[in-house]
Amino acid sequence: QVQLVESGGGSVQAGGSLRLSCTASGGDLSRYDMGWFRQAPGKEREFVIAVSKSGGTTLYGDSVKGRFTISRDNAKNTVYLQMNSLKHEDTAVYYCAAVFNLFVSRRASAYDYWGQGTQVTVSS
Repeated sequence: QVQLVESGGGSVQAGGSLRLSCTASGGDLSRYDMGWFRQAPGKEREFVIAVSKSGGTTLYGDSVKGRFTISRDNAKNTVYLQMNSLKHEDTAVYYCAAVFNLFVSRRASAYDYWGQGTQVTVSS
């Protein structure tokens, strides 16, 4: 079973940048579509961004397009979430997820493997 571990969370000022990492073990990440989701207290889990196995397709959540990017380094079995122009409303626990699928998805239910989450706090 694929295991995912997020890192890189922390506290940043509004307008700043942060890069999250998600490293996999137990599987070759190049075979999986990868997504990032987030959840703030009292809110439903929200799709952030996802990338296909090949890197040829990227899906964006409406609130992050133009500010966040996703990349993958399959040699390191790692995907990254680069977050720029951070806003207070980006504050949440961020989760990475993986699925062996035919195509990348915005649906949380499509993903089989999840990390434990990492906290991102953006101060005004």
